[in-house]
Amino acid sequence: MEKLVSSRRIYDGRVINLRVDQVELPDGSLHQREIVEHPGAVAILPILDDGRILLIRQYRHAVGETLLEIPAGTLAEGEEPIECARRELLEETGYTAESICELFKCYLAPGYSSERIHIYRASKLRMTGSRRDADEYIELEPVTIHDAESMIRKRQIQDAKTIAGLTFYLWTRGSG
Repeated sequence: MEKLVSSRRIYDGRVINLRVDQVELPDGSLHQREIVEHPGAVAILPILDDGRILLIRQYRHAVGETLLEIPAGTLAEGEEPIECARRELLEETGYTAESICELFKCYLAPGYSSERIHIYRASKLRMTGSRRDADEYIELEPVTIHDAESMIRKRQIQDAKTIAGLTFYLWTRGSG
């Protein structure tokens, strides 16, 4: 186990903070760890009444590509993950869900980031109208689960949370 020796914050941002920790390893050696502090996030696997999954297509500046993803967003301070999931589903797709349940939660990159994401399944959807953020340009793309699986295999879906959420759903959908 590593022992924290010192920590200094080097950046405070709107979405993330950066810090550098000095840690002592079990052998007594000292090393630096660069940490991205993130408040956490949610992602939602919206299932339409006909069984299709509602994906979104949006440009991601950090990678310079338009990606196919499940809706997602960052937790606001003090916000419960399930409430964030409901908010993000509405903002990004225009749908509300009568039924929403957590599938799993995981760390995205624990080697350098504290971000933990909660993945939800949403069903019994009702269109109420989008409330997108001003900087979001999103296209909705409903796909069958068979097509989603094929898109993962063909590497057309490259987003980790989407691959994890869809794969988990494929793996567990018969088990209730």
